[in-house]
Amino acid sequence: QVQLVESGGGLVQAGDSLRLSCAASGRTVSRYTMAWFRQAPGKVRDFVARISRDYGTYYADSVKGRFTISRDNAKNTVYLQMNSLKPEDTAIYYCASGPMAVSYDTWGQGTQVTVSS
Repeated sequence: QVQLVESGGGLVQAGDSLRLSCAASGRTVSRYTMAWFRQAPGKVRDFVARISRDYGTYYADSVKGRFTISRDNAKNTVYLQMNSLKPEDTAIYYCASGPMAVSYDTWGQGTQVTVSS
């Protein structure tokens, strides 16, 4: 059974940093595209960042230059380093995994990130 477990969310002030973790079990993260999405209250779930099997990365324009996605194969974990956080980054952040960038078949339960102004 494949499972993704996010952690690292919390309440921070604007300008602060947070690092989210996504620990995978039942699936080797290095063999799949891993991604982060987020959903703010009353809004649809939006793409944030992804990392491909070959370590290629891609970011939403809204987070480019502030967020960094990375992967630790030994820990089978994906990270999202978030710097210079803004109130508009407030959302539930979800980890996702799939065979390719446009097809995610496994999702975590989400972790709340709240950024106060």
